[in-house]
Amino acid sequence: MIETITKCRNGLGVRIPHDIAHQHGLTNGSNVTIRATETGIVIEPVDKDLSLDDMLSQINDSNRHDEIDFGNQGKELL
Repeated sequence: MIETITKCRNGLGVRIPHDIAHQHGLTNGSNVTIRATETGIVIEPVDKDLSLDDMLSQINDSNRHDEIDFGNQGKELL
């Protein structure tokens, strides 16, 4: 089955056909993991809701963002 990559917000998206989504228990709002391999991209369903500790354990130097200075908006420094 061939699908087309489309622009989706600030990234790209691909439509997952209903029969494949149903086969793997995916519905609107389901969590999935996405990872790159040497031969392609793997999308896998997440069996459980991730806890905060689970999510924090996935932070590493390659996906950590720099601080953003929004400046002073009021009397924060007083």
